[in-house]
Amino acid sequence: MSNKLQIGNMSEADTYLFNTGNHFQSYQLMGCQFAVDASGNEGFSFRVWAPNAREIAIVGDFCDWETGLKLEKKGETGIWEGFSLSAKHGQHYKVLVVDQKGHQKLKMDPYAFSFETRPKDAAVVTKLPDFKWSDGRWMAKRKRKSVYEAPLNIYEVHAGSWRKPKDSDVEFYTFGELAEMLIPYVVEMGFTHIEFMPLMEHPLDASWGYQITGYYALSARYGSLEEFMGFVDACHAANIGVIMDWVPGHFCRNDNALAYFDGTPQFEYWKSFQADNVRWGTLNFDLSKAEVHSFLISNALFWIEMCHLDGLRVDAVSAMIYLDYDEGYWEANEDGNNLNKAGIAFVQKLNTEVFKRYPDLLMIAEESTAYPNVTMPVDANGLGFNYKWNMGWMNDILKFFEMDPLFRKDHFNLVTFSFMYMFKENYILALSHDEVVHGKKSMMHKMPGDRYNQFAGLRTLEAFLMTHPGKKLNFMGNETGQFLEWKFAEELEWADLKQDLNHQYQFFVQTLNELYVDHRALFEQDHVPEGMAILDADNRDESILTFIRQGVKPRELLIVACNFVPVERQHVRIGVPYEGVYTELLNTESREFGGTWDVAQPEMRTMDEGHNGQPFSIEVILPAMSVLIIKPKRIKGYKKGGERDSLVKGGPR
Repeated sequence: MSNKLQIGNMSEADTYLFNTGNHFQSYQLMGCQFAVDASGNEGFSFRVWAPNAREIAIVGDFCDWETGLKLEKKGETGIWEGFSLSAKHGQHYKVLVVDQKGHQKLKMDPYAFSFETRPKDAAVVTKLPDFKWSDGRWMAKRKRKSVYEAPLNIYEVHAGSWRKPKDSDVEFYTFGELAEMLIPYVVEMGFTHIEFMPLMEHPLDASWGYQITGYYALSARYGSLEEFMGFVDACHAANIGVIMDWVPGHFCRNDNALAYFDGTPQFEYWKSFQADNVRWGTLNFDLSKAEVHSFLISNALFWIEMCHLDGLRVDAVSAMIYLDYDEGYWEANEDGNNLNKAGIAFVQKLNTEVFKRYPDLLMIAEESTAYPNVTMPVDANGLGFNYKWNMGWMNDILKFFEMDPLFRKDHFNLVTFSFMYMFKENYILALSHDEVVHGKKSMMHKMPGDRYNQFAGLRTLEAFLMTHPGKKLNFMGNETGQFLEWKFAEELEWADLKQDLNHQYQFFVQTLNELYVDHRALFEQDHVPEGMAILDADNRDESILTFIRQGVKPRELLIVACNFVPVERQHVRIGVPYEGVYTELLNTESREFGGTWDVAQPEMRTMDEGHNGQPFSIEVILPAMSVLIIKPKRIKGYKKGGERDSLVKGGPR
């Protein structure tokens, strides 16, 4: 055995950075790495962080499975290392840990790049692929384009259940196979991005990937890392971005993985009430520990750098920043409050390091409380994300739509309350997987009434989502009006598309997605008050809401009129900023979408009577349970290419 490596050598500077929480490419040195010794012999180095272990060995196909290759401790760094000339790509291994009491355990390598398919759990000796990327144009465009002023319409996917192989013993499609089906579908449907639920190695299908054992490995269910790289490359060629869910707050407590790795609390907190995540049955990362910072931030950058990801959606941020977010006993911090200062500092450090290298990336927080400044920069005392899921809007709007329309007028604030805070953060409006499981019913099944009215309600909900300020996310199956809840072990109910209403609804979502991308008013000013002028948010009795979405250029505006009850409203007056002629752009009740309207409404000429704080007005018929989107056809009142006209007002500031 030789520790004098020419490739993959871990210097004193590397160990110092690792031990101080500042080695953000530790994946290039830790775990199993292809290496060359001083004599030019090829093999693999092994490095394991286990500061309190008595002994560490690698056991596997290339050495004795009983005693294996003993690693040497690297001073006081807590890192053990060794080198094998016998290890070959594709062979299997585990880490044999002997704790201070002499107890032996076989563990998964925390830094392994590949594992066997569950229920087997051996790591696989892996030489990282030298993938030839062809997405230079996409990456260059991403750097030039502001994410805040661009369309962002995300299709959330569970890779294991979007489709399932038929008549086969194979349980899952690989990413090589998914590329041929999923990418064309997403392009056809008009989404801009795919967001995958976690793809890292995990033992239990029912965890949906959120209880991870192998943070640096693509789950063997879905093929090889190289196949996933090819999938991302093909997405970029098709003008589709790729986001992945990432779970830095807690990890799978299975005894063969990270849990109490060296026989002591290593990756988890020392105090058991802090370490134990009661709600999810997992263990919480000790976010105060420097080496955990190196492990986790390196992991984020591994997926970003190796796979050219366009963003990470960071799971369960609330659980990291609060001491009392979980159930059970907790202790206040030294200031006497419930904030986890270590968790907050870690999140800020994570975002600082990511954006230092990739300022054009999406870092999305799944944060379910009203914690302030989630999407403010760290130097402005924010958490440093650039997007946050708007959980408040989601909860309010689903509660409203599940309600019998007869009672909606008494709860109209559920629709309008988001107007009070919609520009406080950079929001994504998410109708995610969490809303169609555990007895919550599918989006379509949430809607009251018969099937016709359910689809009418669903079209109204989707159109309101698409016109409300904020970026967009829909979970797979939402776009087809699937009746059954999502089931992780089965593919989507694609057979539903044989029903006319489902097929028409899918066409509606496709049309709405295309309309969104084609009209700058719907995305260009999502995060500033200038992008929204509220016309009438007080018509509770008729359950009508009207507003203007405004792009940067004065002519880039759309009038939105929502009717949230199944009663047609005649002679609805709507204020508009410019004199001229307006025309219907979309009617959610058009027959081609499953509604009853065969003909578009006539062109709308303005009246000189001001209304809703605007100098002119138009009159429309607002169909039962519908959204009308209206655009200017010929208008006066602005200078082409000039500054924004001051008549478009409104929106909270």
